[in-house]
Amino acid sequence: QVQLVESGGGLVQAGGSLRLSCAVAGRTFSTSVMAWFRQAPGKEREFVAVISRSGGSTAYTDSVKGRFTISRDNAKNTVNLQMNTLKPEDTAAYYCAAYLGTILTRRLYDYNYWGQGTQVTVSS
Repeated sequence: QVQLVESGGGLVQAGGSLRLSCAVAGRTFSTSVMAWFRQAPGKEREFVAVISRSGGSTAYTDSVKGRFTISRDNAKNTVNLQMNTLKPEDTAAYYCAAYLGTILTRRLYDYNYWGQGTQVTVSS
């Protein structure tokens, strides 16, 4: 059984920063591609960022490039999302996800395990 628990969400003013963390319980963490997705009210869940099993490769959706950074610590079974220069359009529930494969997939349905989500609200 694999469990993912996100933390670090909250309310922040536009231009501010937040750091999300995802703690993963289970032996599959170091062999999982990890990603962050987000879902705004009334919208579909969308890809935000992904990181390879070693942490050596990352990819981002265009709207967050240069502002968000995904990282992982395989010794601590955690994956983080540093979010800087936040904008009101970044407001959403953010979800951590694990994929038991090797490619840096952006497809939601490829992911095997999901966290419960953490809310990020950016005020203007």
